[in-house]
Amino acid sequence: MLRTPIKHCRNCGTAVVYRVPDDGDTRQRAVCPSCDTIHYENPLNVVGTVPYWGEQVLLCKRNIEPRWGKWTLPAGFMELGETTAQGAARETDEEAGAQIEMEGLFSVLSVPRVNQVHMFYRARLLSDRFDPGHETLEARLFSEQEIPWEEIAFKTVKETLLCYFEDRRRGRYEVHNIDIA
Repeated sequence: MLRTPIKHCRNCGTAVVYRVPDDGDTRQRAVCPSCDTIHYENPLNVVGTVPYWGEQVLLCKRNIEPRWGKWTLPAGFMELGETTAQGAARETDEEAGAQIEMEGLFSVLSVPRVNQVHMFYRARLLSDRFDPGHETLEARLFSEQEIPWEEIAFKTVKETLLCYFEDRRRGRYEVHNIDIA
């Protein structure tokens, strides 16, 4: 997914030009010919959790596009002013209404095709009762065998779940770094 190109300088409003800056950079950037500001475009961070209750994980059925009606882990775009863990906890509360205890970072998935980085934390559920927000049709627990694998919304979620169940079988959790082509 290519972003809409920057057209005007955020500092002075002059129309920018795309060129390699004179500061030793090697990539084309939006550069203001008036005030020389270089505008960098960076990936968006998606943060979420793998909430678990015993041998089950919590999935949310999406009530928004893209992938309306498909199942996902509670996750969303990180907001300014929050840490990745705070964002993951906020998204879990907003989407599932789940009470959790945050654990360690579990997976980092680079998705350059859509200019995103997805980060999931393990999170121990403190209750098996949920109060889903407006972005979620249903929030429920699944054992590995019950997961509707063909109805998972995103490849990053499927990869994270596969790693989670494999690590659980081994009895130890690692941080998984995955590139999604």
